[in-house]
Amino acid sequence: MKKAFFTSFLVVSICAATAFAGNVTGKVSGVSGKSVVYLDAAGKTFPAPTASPVMDQKGLLFAPHVMVVQAGTTVQFLNSDSVQHNVFWPSVGGDKKATHNLGTWPKGEKKAFKFDKPGVVPLLCNVHPEMGGYIVVSPSPYFAETDDSGNYTIENVPDGTYTATAWHEGAKPANKPATVSGSGKVDFTLSK
Repeated sequence: MKKAFFTSFLVVSICAATAFAGNVTGKVSGVSGKSVVYLDAAGKTFPAPTASPVMDQKGLLFAPHVMVVQAGTTVQFLNSDSVQHNVFWPSVGGDKKATHNLGTWPKGEKKAFKFDKPGVVPLLCNVHPEMGGYIVVSPSPYFAETDDSGNYTIENVPDGTYTATAWHEGAKPANKPATVSGSGKVDFTLSK
């Protein structure tokens, strides 16, 4: 009897959890190429991810050029080139007090950094000033990168009210309120 009750409780709990989560879809226009869209659930905190994505330095480029992570993520910075590289950023989300320099290291080595502060992190290499990349640190696990046409889908978003932000390299970011009730739709038009 206890096993049947527990199984029924588990099924109801799973169904209830999935019934209150939907997708947020939309399009970012006004710019060409990929953009980033993320949701901020003001006042809510989320457990830090356990995965450690890798930002590579390969062919004198940051790869990927843009990486999106949730706040609390530790990013591994790898040097795959046969020359030394450096990684530093002058700010996080425009906060110049959040500048950091990981130093310089040779091929095959990694250095790690945990990004706790949400915002856009412009990556630079002081050995190769032509190199640049970005890490966009989302305040929540609800984010997506658009396709080349600007379409995006953020999956499994719990019902509620959020602030949606769209970011694109070289454009002014835009914020809009987003209400999710089973699903939601938020479109953006960005400008340089």
